[in-house]
Amino acid sequence: MAQKGDLMTVRSDIRVLDATIRDGGLVNSFMFTDEFINALYRANVKAGVDVMEFGYKASKELFDVNKFGKWKFCDEEDIRAIVGENNSDMKISVMADVGRCDYKHDIVDKKDSVIDMVRVATYIHQIPAAIDMIEDAKAKGYEVTCNIMAVSNAQEGDVAQALEMVGQSSVDGIYIVDSYGALFPEQIRRLTDLYMETAEKYGKYIGMHAHNNQQLAFANTIEAAANGASLLDATMMGMGRGAGNCAMELLLSFLKNPRYNLFPVLKFLESQMLPLKESGAVWGYDIPYLLTGHLNQHPSAAIDYTKEKRTDYSEFYTDLLDK
Repeated sequence: MAQKGDLMTVRSDIRVLDATIRDGGLVNSFMFTDEFINALYRANVKAGVDVMEFGYKASKELFDVNKFGKWKFCDEEDIRAIVGENNSDMKISVMADVGRCDYKHDIVDKKDSVIDMVRVATYIHQIPAAIDMIEDAKAKGYEVTCNIMAVSNAQEGDVAQALEMVGQSSVDGIYIVDSYGALFPEQIRRLTDLYMETAEKYGKYIGMHAHNNQQLAFANTIEAAANGASLLDATMMGMGRGAGNCAMELLLSFLKNPRYNLFPVLKFLESQMLPLKESGAVWGYDIPYLLTGHLNQHPSAAIDYTKEKRTDYSEFYTDLLDK
């Protein structure tokens, strides 16, 4: 498929989504201060970010509300306490995981919500359940994406079948998700071509959500964009589970659209992200995450290893080889 745009052009179809609270919340159990969330909202609006994801719509039956901050659950009143009626051009999104969300109850009709977009996160084997969630959210009036996770661990035939099934649904967009940070730009290019075939067949758009285990989150994001992906995820200072994500400051520096403004992001990094790091929150590229990415494994083992402050990288590597 032909490259879309070049380094000097502006693609009007590209949108940027900030996932700092949602993916970053996996670092600190969503224990963000209201000051942090307020500052992030204001920074995103000023920076021209198109969509801000506030967190998960997780089930309070499955997850103990005393063990997580409120952005694990994204109650309507909590979002409204930050955004009011959201009198801005920026959309508000939440993520709903298949099997972890009481979506029929917890996701209300769009007319009663300040949320604009619901992102349904699913593994390949959960696609039928994901489609049920997609149709529910669309019927309630939301823009809906399907985020197919851990695609690096799926058979290409299964990915193609999943895309066909999701393509036939009412979903608006379909995401490439490199959950393990295992993919290289060449693989992203091929995957984006595959996803774009479905997008063009069924009138969908394609999104990209990258992890930075091999320091390729930014490279993979712009590779997907060059091949047609148009909804691009990023987080402030790359904050996200394990090795983190594509950094917002990198992505906005790259995009040539004058509606994006880097300066508010830099101010936010100074005032909020640096103190957050100093308080003990840990994310970002490190050798353990490189190893799980290299071996195409879930980063949970590397997260535990990092918490123990171990540095016996070779032993950790051999442990991973035995899994």
